[in-house]
Amino acid sequence: MKNNQVQFKYKALVQEFTSKIRNGSFRPGDKLPSIRTLHKELQLSVSTVYLAYSELEKSGLVAARPKSGYFVKPMSVFEIPEAPRTDPRPVHVTLSSMVASTLTDNRDSEMVHLGTSTPAPELLPVKALSRIMKRIKADEMPHLLDYSLAEGDPELRRGISRLSLGVMDGVGPGDIIVTQGSMEALTLSLRCVTRPGDVVAIDSPTHLGYLQLLQELGLMALEIPADPRYGTDVEGLARVLAHRKVDAYLLVSNFQNPTGALMPEEQKKRLVELTHTHGIPVIEDNLFGDLYFGRHRPLSLKKYDQKDLVIACSSFSKTVSPGLRVGWVVPGRRFYRKILGLRTGTTIAASTLDQYLIMRFLKEGEYDRYMRKLRGAVKQQMDGIATAIRRHFPAGTRLALPEGGSLLWVELDRTVDSLALFHAAREKKIAIAPGIFFSVTDHFNHFIRIGCGFPFTDRTEWGIKTLGELMVG
Repeated sequence: MKNNQVQFKYKALVQEFTSKIRNGSFRPGDKLPSIRTLHKELQLSVSTVYLAYSELEKSGLVAARPKSGYFVKPMSVFEIPEAPRTDPRPVHVTLSSMVASTLTDNRDSEMVHLGTSTPAPELLPVKALSRIMKRIKADEMPHLLDYSLAEGDPELRRGISRLSLGVMDGVGPGDIIVTQGSMEALTLSLRCVTRPGDVVAIDSPTHLGYLQLLQELGLMALEIPADPRYGTDVEGLARVLAHRKVDAYLLVSNFQNPTGALMPEEQKKRLVELTHTHGIPVIEDNLFGDLYFGRHRPLSLKKYDQKDLVIACSSFSKTVSPGLRVGWVVPGRRFYRKILGLRTGTTIAASTLDQYLIMRFLKEGEYDRYMRKLRGAVKQQMDGIATAIRRHFPAGTRLALPEGGSLLWVELDRTVDSLALFHAAREKKIAIAPGIFFSVTDHFNHFIRIGCGFPFTDRTEWGIKTLGELMVG
C-alpha cells in the first residue's frame, strides 16, 4: 500500500511539472526547486521527489547539472530547415537599400529586438570596463590618445594569442594583426587574395555583411549550399571546383550566420584539404567561436592548415562589445606582409584606447568569467525563444537549435513572404531579418533570422506571438 502511495505521489508531481513546463510557467533554462525544498514545502519524501525528477529527466524535459540541480531543457519538436538545392553560378551582388533599416531598428529602444546578432547592452561587462576606465591615470592618457602600432598593441596581441590555445596551433603575438572589428579583418583579407571581378565562394545562406562586402569590392559571389546544422556541403563544393574557378572561400565554420550551423571537425579538415588541393585561400570568420554551449570550444579551420592558405579572423563584437571595434586577423606567413601593408595604407591602426580596454579586460582575468556567464544567458534566451516559437508559430515551422552563437534560422510555410512579414512586424515595433537578406538568390524568401541576444521577457513572448498571428492573419 505504501509503495502505491509513493508511486501515486511521484507521478502526480511529474504530471504537475510537465504541465507547468508545457504551459511556460517554467521556461527552458529555468532551475527547478531543489529536492530538499520540495521535501519541506510539499511534505513529500526525498525519495519521492528524486523519483519524480528522474522521470522528468528520462522524458527529456529536464537535465541534471552536477552540484547545481535540475534545469528545464529546450523543447524542440521542429523538423530541420531544408538546405537549398542549386546549381551554383557566379553572380554580381546587388543588395536592397532596405538592408540598412535593420541596423536602424537595432538602435530603436521601442523595438522588440529579434533582428540583431549582438548581445543586449545589459549583458555586456559594463561594470568591469567602467572600473578599468576609472583607473586610467592622467599620465597614461597621452599614450592612449596617440596612434597604436599598425599591427596592434603588443599586450593585447599577447592576450589574443592565449585565447587561441588549443583552437589553432603555434599562434604567437607576432602572428596577429589587430583590426577595427572582424569586418576590417575580412576586408583586408579579401583585398589581399582577390581583385575586382574574382569569384568568392560563400555559404548559402550567408552572412549579410559578406554580401555587402563583396558588392563594395566588386567581387562575384558563388553560393555553395550549406546544411542548417553542419554548414558547408564539402562534396557539393568539390563538384563545383571540378569545373569552375574559385579565387577564395569566405565562411563562418563555427555557429554560422544566419543558420547557427557548426561544421563537424572531420568536415573542416576535408574542406581545408579540398581547398589546399585547388590552391584556394580560405578566409575564416570565427567571431562566434567563443559563444559555445557545450563543454569544448570548437576548433578553427586554421588548425588543419598545412599550406598557410587559411586566414583566420575574429573579434570581440559578438561577445565583449560591438562598440569597441577590436578584431584581429591571423594571416599566416604567406599573407602577413601584404595584409599589414594594406592595413597601414588605409586605416593606419586600430583605436589605441579601445585596444587598451580589451587588453586590461583580458589581462585581469575578467574575460573567462564573463564568457561563462554570457554563454549561460544566451543559451537560456535562445531556449526561451525557441519554445515560444513552438507555441505560437503555425504548424510546419522548421527550426534547428544551434550548439552556440545567438541566432535561430527559421523556415516558415512557403506561402509566407518573409519580406512582407518584415514590414508588417516593423509596424508592430518588432525587428526581424527576412531570409532574402542572406542570399543573392530567392531560395530563402520564406525564411527569417531571429536573434537571441536580448533577455527573454513577456514582451519577447508577445513579439513571437504577434509574428505567428501575422503569418496566418
